Amino acid sequence: MRNPSLAGVCVALLFCVLHAAPAAEPAENVLRVGIIGLDTSHVIAFTNLINDPKAEGVFAEVDVVAGFPGGVDDNPASYERVGKFTEQLRERGLAIYDSIEAMLPHVDAVLLESVDGRPHLEQARPVIAAGKPLFIDKPMAASLADVLEIFRLAEEAGVPCFSSSSLRFGSGVQAMRNDSPVGDIRGCDVYGPCSLEEHHPDLFWYGVHGVEMLFTVMGAGCKTVTCVETQGTHFVVGVWEDGRIGTFRGIRDGKSGYSATVFGAKAIAPGGSHEGYQPLVEQICRFFKTGVVPVPKEETIEMFAFMEAADESTRQGGRPVAIADVIEKANQNRAAGN
Repeated sequence: MRNPSLAGVCVALLFCVLHAAPAAEPAENVLRVGIIGLDTSHVIAFTNLINDPKAEGVFAEVDVVAGFPGGVDDNPASYERVGKFTEQLRERGLAIYDSIEAMLPHVDAVLLESVDGRPHLEQARPVIAAGKPLFIDKPMAASLADVLEIFRLAEEAGVPCFSSSSLRFGSGVQAMRNDSPVGDIRGCDVYGPCSLEEHHPDLFWYGVHGVEMLFTVMGAGCKTVTCVETQGTHFVVGVWEDGRIGTFRGIRDGKSGYSATVFGAKAIAPGGSHEGYQPLVEQICRFFKTGVVPVPKEETIEMFAFMEAADESTRQGGRPVAIADVIEKANQNRAAGN
């Protein structure tokens, strides 16, 4: 048998290309999600939950389809992992784009997952300008001023946006917030890991998880913050406007974990622990489908003010710092573009 001619091979290949089955598209009414920042294990965990072929309920109504790697070159938690996670998502069938702007036309909503909070404001700008619902993973930003600016931009554009740690949506923490078994809450003591990262205020990097638990139980209304710091521990005391006291112990030395003790009018009881990512991802998917924000922006702003106030208290030798003063200073920095 003679070898086929080059022209014949080309014709055959062209026929295959023209008549190949089209790329799979999400089913009708399935919302397409893109990810910004492929440098955290969250992108794998979240995608596995949402894109599970056996997914049910709201998970079956959302599909992660695209990603933009991002990454920063001075934080090893980012640059040492972005390549690995990008490749894993590519293998799962995600389209990988070289810019946020290139990705946005192909998605309906965005998970901003960059592990480092510093680029979040600039990464959020084009998403908000494009009118896409936006979830921002912890920390929402690396400064309270950036948190305020993100919320300002989103509100002006009418774009739904929220940020949260997965610790907020554990069943025990949610029970304390919505149907407290201890009666009216008088106070709460939370503990959790508190590793530090030089480019972020001390509690932003990992202490944010425990602080999120504290504010989920206590709600907004913190007035002053006092912080004592040693090499292995941050101990932060917040006094609420109604006289209640909430504390966070950030642990860097010895045994660690997440938990809370809640003090109520009728009882004292544990207040929950980490239950994985599924409760948070379920809330995110529902938010993307409905546009209804599950966490009030005022509470998130106050939570980040609490963490910045803890830093300021440390700088002042453990003196109480007013939340209102911290927010006012951050607004001034935001307006000045600092």
